[in-house]
Amino acid sequence: MVAAVRSTSTPQPTPRQGKPPKVERGRPVARLVGPVFFRVGMLVAAMAAVCVIGVVLSVRSVAHLTDDVERSADANAAVFLDVTEMDAAVGAWGQSGQASTRDDYTQAFRRLPADQELVRRLTSGDAELDLLVTRLEDSVQAWVDGYAAPRIIAEGGAGSFAPQRFRVGRDLFSEVTSAHAETERAFDSRTRDAHQEAAVRLRGTIGGVLLLAIAAWVVIGRSRRRLLAELSEPLLAMEAAVQKMTKTDLDARAPAGGPKEVRAVAIALNDYADAQSRARAVEGRIQNELRVLDTAKDDFVSNVSHELRTPLTTISGYLEMVAEEFEDRIEPRHERMLEATRRNVTRLKTLIDDLLALSKAESRATDLEASDVISMVRDAVTDVRITGARRGIRIDVVAPDQPMLVLSDRAMLQRALLNVLSNAVKFSHDDGVIEVVVGRHLDEQVEIMVRDHGIGIPRAELDRLGTRFFRASNAVTNEIAGTGLGLRIVQTIIDKHAGDVMIESTEGEGTAVFVRLRLHGPTLIVGTEPGSAPVSAHPLTAAGN
Repeated sequence: MVAAVRSTSTPQPTPRQGKPPKVERGRPVARLVGPVFFRVGMLVAAMAAVCVIGVVLSVRSVAHLTDDVERSADANAAVFLDVTEMDAAVGAWGQSGQASTRDDYTQAFRRLPADQELVRRLTSGDAELDLLVTRLEDSVQAWVDGYAAPRIIAEGGAGSFAPQRFRVGRDLFSEVTSAHAETERAFDSRTRDAHQEAAVRLRGTIGGVLLLAIAAWVVIGRSRRRLLAELSEPLLAMEAAVQKMTKTDLDARAPAGGPKEVRAVAIALNDYADAQSRARAVEGRIQNELRVLDTAKDDFVSNVSHELRTPLTTISGYLEMVAEEFEDRIEPRHERMLEATRRNVTRLKTLIDDLLALSKAESRATDLEASDVISMVRDAVTDVRITGARRGIRIDVVAPDQPMLVLSDRAMLQRALLNVLSNAVKFSHDDGVIEVVVGRHLDEQVEIMVRDHGIGIPRAELDRLGTRFFRASNAVTNEIAGTGLGLRIVQTIIDKHAGDVMIESTEGEGTAVFVRLRLHGPTLIVGTEPGSAPVSAHPLTAAGN
């Protein structure tokens, strides 16, 4: 700041340039320096207050964007996804008549009310959105009552196609699509408004800081001429030090010479410089991290949610409509093309879901509460047992009867356990056995072991586990579907719970995954202890990108 003042002020005579101006004798330095520092301190405090207020307002804007607007948009997309899956199930029922398509319809139909209720709750208080959401709900209900529900309970399979009924269903679904598109545009408008509000607040903060900085520059410029007359030599030395500081020389310090008061100022200035250096380092690091995280989050969520997910869902719906409309008229090679397209759409949806799950796991603030890990393990086993049973895979669980409490975000930890068990089923041989053992480890941790006897992982590839999109070579060779993000999601979630993941694997013999979490509170465990991970087990880290 002193360098800026020197560029606009008339040079004053110094002991080397001539006789200094006459000043009042015996006047304490404190009476000269005190008012100046008081003004500067007030301006610095005002700048800090403006910065804090601006940051708080910006954080609130971002919180409103992420917690309200984007959640509402995601919930609205989930409603349309449910309806699209119901439509696909109805089309599949009409085409094949398989009972599994009715199950798909029922599952989507059961999710629909909860998703609609979430949209309704998040948009309460917004009259325009309320009308749009009501229209969407009415159009969905009309489609369900007028086409989907009667069609799913009617006869399905070849020969059940009724052109008049199909046209009615298509018209009703077009109304659903139109209502959803209008609602989505309204959500997009709210998102843009929230972004603009955050930007305006940020610019206001920057403008306020700049105005206060200019005011500080003016105050210091007016005071300098009077101070230099009495504090010539020591202040010139101090000025040189300050000039170095303004040129980002963080090691520059003022010499503690001259009158007692000046020495005190020099010491205070040096302390202030030290504090500023530390503050700049911390502030710079935090700002860089926040910018990177905000940019990644905004780009990812925006691109995936609005550029990929909805078009893929629409494509899937149209594929089913084409298949139903041209039933028994499609040549075998065209049928193969449609099936290949369906598979790739499903694969892209799975990849997008995994990317969204990973993004939420990496950026989401974890709210921990005491949860029973044994119940979570049993729930996850129940979820994957049906998939395993189709291939004759048996899942054996050994766990104590008493609860084992851990501090966890239940939804996130449940996702991690489900990923581990799903991988075990995926890479097991038909008619195989998966062992799940839960118990205490080292008296202060709970260990969950999931062991399969499947294809295993090549030893040379163990170091790359946890890297984004990495898949073992034997999994690719055997054409086992996957995105390469499952273990990455697991490790990210377990890291947020201050836990560890270890992997023991032998190619051709199977894989054992050990998940360890810290126990919460006094928990007495009587029963089987898990097999602790051997020394040769490979630690899974989240260092991969």
